[in-house]
Amino acid sequence: MATSYADPLVWGVILVIGVLTYAIRLSFIGLFGYLDEIPPRLERPLRYVPAAVLAALVLPAFVTLDASGLAVDKLVAGGLAAIVAWRTENVFATMAAGMGALWAVRFLILPVL
Repeated sequence: MATSYADPLVWGVILVIGVLTYAIRLSFIGLFGYLDEIPPRLERPLRYVPAAVLAALVLPAFVTLDASGLAVDKLVAGGLAAIVAWRTENVFATMAAGMGALWAVRFLILPVL
C-alpha cells in the first residue's frame, strides 16, 4: 500500500514534527531568557556542540561510497586537510591543502591506477 502525499496522515505527521521542533527551539530561547547566567554544569557540555555539529556535517562527505567502493580521494584529502588544520590552525592553508590533495589524487594518481 503506497502512501500518497495528499494523505491527511502524512500532513498530520509533518505538522506534529514541525510543532515539536519549534517547541524545542522555543524552550531554549525562553529558558535562557529567564536565566541571567548559564549554569556551569550545562555550559561545559555546550562547548563541544560546534565541533560535534561540524563533524556531523563534514564527516559523511569523506566516508561516502562511490561505484567502486570507498571514495579514497575524498578520504585522503580530508585526512590531509585535518592534519594541516590541526598543525597550522589556518583556514586558508587547510582549504588549499585539502583541495590540492583532492585534485592531485583525483586527476594524477587515480587515473594511473
